[in-house]
Order: sequence, then C-alpha cells, then structure tokens
Amino acid sequence: MKLGLWTLEDRRIRADLIEVYKMMHGLSSVYLNTFFELSSLDRTGGHSLKLERKTDFELRQHFFSERIINIWNKLDSDTVCGSSLNSFKQHLQKLYQDWVIP
Repeated sequence: MKLGLWTLEDRRIRADLIEVYKMMHGLSSVYLNTFFELSSLDRTGGHSLKLERKTDFELRQHFFSERIINIWNKLDSDTVCGSSLNSFKQHLQKLYQDWVIP
C-alpha cells in the first residue's frame, strides 16, 4: 500500500460493504432480508446492526452474503450508522488507511 491504493480484493470488500450499507438504509433495490437477518442477540460491543446468515448452505460459502458478514459485524457504530452514503465511504477510507479492514 505504498501509494495508498486499494487492492483488487479490498475494492471488492469495499463494494460489498457499500452494498450492505445501501440495503440496510433502504438505498438499494435489493432488500436486506434477501441475504441477511438482523441479529437478535443483544451484544455489548460494536454496533446494533449486526447481521446473521440467512441459511447454512455449503453452496453459498463464497457468495457475497457469506464473505461480508464478519467484516460488516466488525465495523464500528460510527461507520455503520453514518448519516449518508458519502459519510460511510469516508469512514471506510479512514479505516483502510488505519489498516483496520482485514
């Protein structure tokens, strides 16, 4: 990351996170419940918009919904509950610069 550019894998993660944010906030034509369920567990850490897998099919292990859940759930509350899509993107950029996104 000498130039501060996103790798191909990081760009995919970023695009997936942006799509989840859009689904979560009603900015996408795809409904959140198509891929995810909101977690009903009351956890003390992180944010209140944690996701759970909708199904446990082995077939879906490489799908968008499977590869993004753990990353989304690790994001902080300020990022996930951002007031706008641009705010969310700015938070992702800061997290990436600080090497927080895996």
